[in-house]
Amino acid sequence: MNINEFQAGLEEKGISLSSEQLAQFEKYHELLVEWNEKMNLTAITDKEEVYLKHFYDSISAAFYVDFNSITSLCDVGAGAGFPSIPIKICFPHLHVSIVDSLNKRITFLNHLSDQLGLENTHFHHDRAETFGKNKDHREAYDMVTARAVARMSVLSELCLPLVKKGGYFVAMKAASVNDEMDKAKKAITTLGGKTEQVDSFLLPEENSERTIVQIKKVKDTPNKYPRKPGTPNKLPLE
Repeated sequence: MNINEFQAGLEEKGISLSSEQLAQFEKYHELLVEWNEKMNLTAITDKEEVYLKHFYDSISAAFYVDFNSITSLCDVGAGAGFPSIPIKICFPHLHVSIVDSLNKRITFLNHLSDQLGLENTHFHHDRAETFGKNKDHREAYDMVTARAVARMSVLSELCLPLVKKGGYFVAMKAASVNDEMDKAKKAITTLGGKTEQVDSFLLPEENSERTIVQIKKVKDTPNKYPRKPGTPNKLPLE
């Protein structure tokens, strides 16, 4: 997907990018490739692949989620900034917080944010399990996103404690989630969530399946969650 196809594809979905925003995406790719030579940020560096599999894929959440209706967004385990930084570029009003357990990724994200001129972006070097216990962040966000390979039962424990009541946890998955969602029912309910919407679509060009899961926070998360670092993964609430 070249930059013109990227722009046209988003335009079709009602997302119009200014020349400044397009320049931010160009700079993002440039910095991603430059820093990837020093640290392992992504296996995908080819420009057209980055535009499709990182940028467009990240923004695809906005085809189903109204980012104009929220102010605060927390991204758990964002790695090189996906999906929250592409979303932030498209929706500059958002206050974005990213939590990641690897400090060198946080260093990259701070530099990226400075170079792109992004305002109201904050980066936290922490494990999601301990971050979710932090009173400054617990149940503080309108929306929490995760674009990760962990099972929904695990992701729910890492993300739902950060969502304020009435807010949403949005999970971006690379395949069908029917089996995962069945196993995650107990976790989602226990943590105060309710599955509201599950949308699947095919990523353009390569036609690989993507799924966007929206879980509404309907009641407070019990204080004992999230459990200690590593526990959600070892002993998921299933």
